[in-house]
Amino acid sequence: MIDKPIELPVDIGLSTPILLLVLVALEAVLSADNAIALASISQGLVDEELRPKALNLGLIFAYVLRMTLIVGATWVVRYWQFQVLGAVYLLWLVFKYFTAGKDEDGEQQRPQYESLWQVIPIIAFTDLAFSLDSVATAIAVSSDTWLIISGATIGIILLRFMAELFIRWLEEYSHLEDAGYVAVGLVGIKLLIRALYPDLEIPEYITIGMVAIIFTWGFSERKESTSKE
Repeated sequence: MIDKPIELPVDIGLSTPILLLVLVALEAVLSADNAIALASISQGLVDEELRPKALNLGLIFAYVLRMTLIVGATWVVRYWQFQVLGAVYLLWLVFKYFTAGKDEDGEQQRPQYESLWQVIPIIAFTDLAFSLDSVATAIAVSSDTWLIISGATIGIILLRFMAELFIRWLEEYSHLEDAGYVAVGLVGIKLLIRALYPDLEIPEYITIGMVAIIFTWGFSERKESTSKE
């Protein structure tokens, strides 16, 4: 657990590159549901030309919030209320998505946003809520603040490219967006369980396995217009 600020010079040992690789890999694996949520949120902006800008600015703010979370991780983990707030926020996103109704093609309609500044805070706080889970995992791997920050920095860059990829896939696969929000709900429930039952440790391989099953369903069916091309 992080219990001291970053110290210089940084002690770099033989295990450092391996730990950094592990942290980046964990960020990539745990960010799939985050990426699809951010992709869906940005696609909800009515003005298509502003969508990439919303994603970029949202992730810049998300990066600042994530670094703040990492530096103050010891203080944050003492208060279960933060995890409850994160869980409630993610579950609210899921509820909002699944209660938005169907569009004219009978598909689940994502929430719509008129303003760029409506979307940016939602993207930033969504990433922050996910970070409560990923930072806790990173702390279990390494106690070096600078190393966790390095992994998170690379991770959020990967997240930007993953979101771009998911934006394209959302137009190709019928169940992918639904699967993404089911996975978001799974993370929300996990945060809630961790807050209410701190001694109950859910192994990461169970979470990753469940997310893999959900996304297998998400990629199981192409949209008709895409399959005919």
